[in-house]
Amino acid sequence: MRPTLSRTKARAALLQELEEAMRRSSAQGVLYGQTVANVAGIANSDLECMDILYLEGRVTAGRLAEVTGLTTGAITGVVDRLEKAGLVRRERDDADRRKVFIAVVPEAAMKIGQFYVPMQQAMEKVFGGYSEEELRLLLRFAHDGYKGVLAATEALKGLLDTPPEKRPALKLKTRPRRP
Repeated sequence: MRPTLSRTKARAALLQELEEAMRRSSAQGVLYGQTVANVAGIANSDLECMDILYLEGRVTAGRLAEVTGLTTGAITGVVDRLEKAGLVRRERDDADRRKVFIAVVPEAAMKIGQFYVPMQQAMEKVFGGYSEEELRLLLRFAHDGYKGVLAATEALKGLLDTPPEKRPALKLKTRPRRP
């Protein structure tokens, strides 16, 4: 066997292991978020929208719909639920009273943020084992990975515009139902 072929196999194995580790981490992050949502008494998708609002800052419902990929009607429902729970508020634009922004209520964000403290502490412990150079690499990886996920999401959304009969077949195995 040639050394380059061996390196190719080793790289493929490493990439496979990295993909699986990222999938596990992503899945656990989703499960952690679901647990936070359950404890907070809100839907996981609503919590994710709140997190996006927190990261984006004060935005319009249209912008939130754009960022999440949800319809404006769905966003109205999310904002209504979050507002009822006291987590966000609607704010009119001072310059154009017709324009409404959605903003996170800081005190509410702090309350929900308390549920993330154990995860933050665990990650701080993990990050403490990395040099500044390694942290910069991880940051670059996270940014590049985010861009990759955005691109993949947009490509997948393209299937929504494709008639169902022209979409790639999805064959799921099903078990026979018991009588």
